[in-house]
Amino acid sequence: MVNIDNITFVITTYRSEKTIYKCLDSLPKNVKKIILENSKNKNIKFDLERKYENLKCFLMPENFGYGKANNYGIKKSLTNYVFILNPDAVFYKNSFNKMLKILANKDFSIAAPLDNLDYKNYQLNRKNTIEVDSVKGFAMLLNKSKMFNQYFDENFFLYLEEIDLCKRIKRKKRKIILINSKIKHLGGLSHGNREDIEMEKSRNWHWMWSNFYYLKKHNSYFLALLKIFPKFVSSLLKYSIYKLLNKSIKCEIYRLRMHGLISSYCLKKSFYRPYTKSNLRNN
Repeated sequence: MVNIDNITFVITTYRSEKTIYKCLDSLPKNVKKIILENSKNKNIKFDLERKYENLKCFLMPENFGYGKANNYGIKKSLTNYVFILNPDAVFYKNSFNKMLKILANKDFSIAAPLDNLDYKNYQLNRKNTIEVDSVKGFAMLLNKSKMFNQYFDENFFLYLEEIDLCKRIKRKKRKIILINSKIKHLGGLSHGNREDIEMEKSRNWHWMWSNFYYLKKHNSYFLALLKIFPKFVSSLLKYSIYKLLNKSIKCEIYRLRMHGLISSYCLKKSFYRPYTKSNLRNN
């Protein structure tokens, strides 16, 4: 049975100081929390462990990204359920308790609330839950006993990890459900500000790399190549246009989109890391 005593929140952070406090403030004080800090920030570890009860912050030896860091947190958890949460997600008052009541005796492998934007257009036809093929990765509750020891594919660094996980769980004929309870998701702010150019470069590189890798993994190399090639052409055209217009930032963004895709075409690992000077020079 799902209850507050057998849930651990697992939250991966990276330069998330502007969002993580609001996120943690929205959680019950007595719920267990594990933070995976990808930036080696000792100050944030000290501050979070000092301010919040039942919280343990682990400093990753390097930037593990979303999937690998969350897997680390899952392994450290001792509860039957793990709630994967982004640091830019905030529970509304009583929404967590509402979730627990709805899930009290439900059979599922993965369950997730609606984000604040989806909730306006997706009322679940007044049902408490519906079965779906996948859920968004910013807030997802995993029933460890029904996961077949399958968690995130660590080849992904960023993007599509949760879609990949859901697909694998559905192949096991297990249930993924959406809950008629909402949560506020700021979106795009979990790891740095939208104005952070280095993070924007990283997001664009990984978006393209992950798209091809995902399609190749679940289909074939040549089908993935066929499906993703229009994205490469689009990026090349936009790169050329912004180059002519002397728009250096936009030009760099689309250069990195092409580079991420080419790296995935060439079966290279997802190597790009924000704020690392050797990213493209050595690969």
